[in-house]
Amino acid sequence: MPKLSGEAFMVAMREKMDATIRQVAEAINNAPEGYLISGSEEKVRDLFADLRQQAFELGLQMRVDAAEAAFSPSEERQDRQELSE
Repeated sequence: MPKLSGEAFMVAMREKMDATIRQVAEAINNAPEGYLISGSEEKVRDLFADLRQQAFELGLQMRVDAAEAAFSPSEERQDRQELSE
């Protein structure tokens, strides 16, 4: 199975990463004064959990897509012919 291109993955994730970092900054900035941690920690945790899930799903999909692109239907037919002989 072909490997996932780290560079292509970074490019595909860049917009999602940037958006998440902006939302993290917003969550921290919107925390009530005197409650910076308790007022932002849960939101920040959830944002990074979502990013982690999106990254994992995208990485898996990109790897599957690479495998499908490398697949040659003519090779499969030849394999089937050899098995039936």
